[in-house]
Amino acid sequence: MNEDFNSQIIEEFRANEGRVGGPFEGAPMILIHHRGAKSGTERVAPLVYFPQDDGSLVIIASKGGAPTNPDWYHNVKAHPVFDVEVGTETFPVTAEEVVGEERETIWEKVVAASPGFGEYQRKTTRTIPVIRLTRNG
Repeated sequence: MNEDFNSQIIEEFRANEGRVGGPFEGAPMILIHHRGAKSGTERVAPLVYFPQDDGSLVIIASKGGAPTNPDWYHNVKAHPVFDVEVGTETFPVTAEEVVGEERETIWEKVVAASPGFGEYQRKTTRTIPVIRLTRNG
C-alpha cells in the first residue's frame, strides 16, 4: 500500500473512532505503531485485525499476496513491544508470530471471516505470517 493511501486510512480511523469505509467497511481496524528494524523511526500502519477468545488480537502479514512480507512484519519481529490504536483507545502490546498447528487453526478462522486473505495466500508461495498481539498490563 502506498503512503498516501495509508495516511488517508489513518486519518479516517482517527476521525471516526476506529471505523473506516471503502474496502475496509465494517472490518475491525487497528493502527500499529511499529519502529523501523534498522532506522528506529516510528511508523503507523492501518491493518484489519481479528479478536481472539483469549483477548488477544491477530494481524496478518499478507501484503496483498505479494512475494515478500510487509515492512511492518520485519519491524515488529525486531521490536515486538509497541503501541496500537483500537477504536478510541491506545495501549501497548507484545507481538509474537503464531506457527504450526495453532497458526493453521487461526488461519482457517481468518479466511472464513475474511475470504480475501485466502486469495492473498493463493497468490504467493510464502506462508503468510499470523501475528498475535497481547495487551501489556
